[in-house]
This record gives sequence, structure tokens and C-alpha cells, in this order.
Amino acid sequence: MPKAIGFSRFASKVAEYSGRPAVFVLALASIAVWGLTGPIFGFSETWQLVINTGTTIVTFLMVFVLQNTQNRDGRALQAKLDELILTSAAENAYVGIETLDEKELKRLGEILQQHAHDEDDHTLREKVSNAISRRSPSRS
Repeated sequence: MPKAIGFSRFASKVAEYSGRPAVFVLALASIAVWGLTGPIFGFSETWQLVINTGTTIVTFLMVFVLQNTQNRDGRALQAKLDELILTSAAENAYVGIETLDEKELKRLGEILQQHAHDEDDHTLREKVSNAISRRSPSRS
């Protein structure tokens, strides 16, 4: 477990720093320097391979770092929303709806959109309860 915590901290720091304007400027400067050195190296295959390899490696590693950060942020946000639902007058059936499939989420969104225009709270609660209770058995 300590390794997972260490990676999460590392991923958070990398994500935080990689999103800064200075890092973007550094990346842009690196590309500019690479481009300007083309004539010096005769636009050789090795010169092209340097940028291709470097950007591929950075991209490959950043996918995992950013996905880890996004997963943790998503779980934290979901926990906060669940807490707000549970401590408010909101319908508790909304807790855990992130596990619904796309079709079910779309239908629930349509119900809520329609309610925003023309229905009372009792009718909404009934429709939401019906929509959420239609979860597939494997999700229960």
C-alpha cells in the first residue's frame, strides 16, 4: 500500500507541475530548439528519431500519471457529492448512480431535464426511483 500512496503523491505533483505555463513554455522552447537544429543535423533520420522518441515516451508516461490523478479526483468528487446528497433533502437514491450504464444515465438526465420544466417533486422522485431501480442485477 505505501507504494500506491507514493505513486499517488508523485502523480499529483507531476500533474500539478505539468499544467503550469512555465512547463508549456519549456516544452515549446524544446520543440523550437529541435526545429532550429534541423539544418545542423541535415534533417537526418536520427534528428527526427530524437523528437519522436522523446515525445512518445513522455506521452506514454503522462497517460498513466494523469489517469491516476483523474481517478482520485473523480472518486473524491463523488464522495463529496454523496455526502451532500446524504446530508440534504436530495433523493438518497442518487448516491452511487455513477455505476449506471450510459443508457440509464442518459434516461435519468432526460427525466431531470423534463422535471426542471414542468413536474412536481413527488412525480420526479417516483420517476427517479423507477429509473434507478432498473439497474442491471450485476450492479446491485
